[in-house]
Amino acid sequence: MTDSDAVSDAEDDGEPSLRERVETWLSREMPIIQMHGGTSAVREVNSETGEVIIELGGGCKGCSVSDVTTGNIEAELIKWPEIDEVTVRVPDAREQLGGPDQAESIMGVDRTEGGRGDWGSSNPGKDHL
Repeated sequence: MTDSDAVSDAEDDGEPSLRERVETWLSREMPIIQMHGGTSAVREVNSETGEVIIELGGGCKGCSVSDVTTGNIEAELIKWPEIDEVTVRVPDAREQLGGPDQAESIMGVDRTEGGRGDWGSSNPGKDHL
């Protein structure tokens, strides 16, 4: 019996896959993600190597406590005997907007935080009231 046969046998027996179990765990044990407008997706699961990759999005992008959430997910899932490596990614909200090199206005819409100047600037500019 090969490893791929073992995977298909597990599915034939009606047992949930590792991916399904991780997805169920995320929705049951981490409701805070959805409560705060975030999303979670299991991007990759490799049963042979024990590697799991999860991506958080939505409200998690740019959230100041997303590192706490990722740490909690990693700390819990690494305890599972079939998981040897957990990676939780949270895309940087600035990358979604083109980063600091992007023009300050996209189609006439000011993309800077609250319209208060450029990325990381504490000086709003000479025309600010």
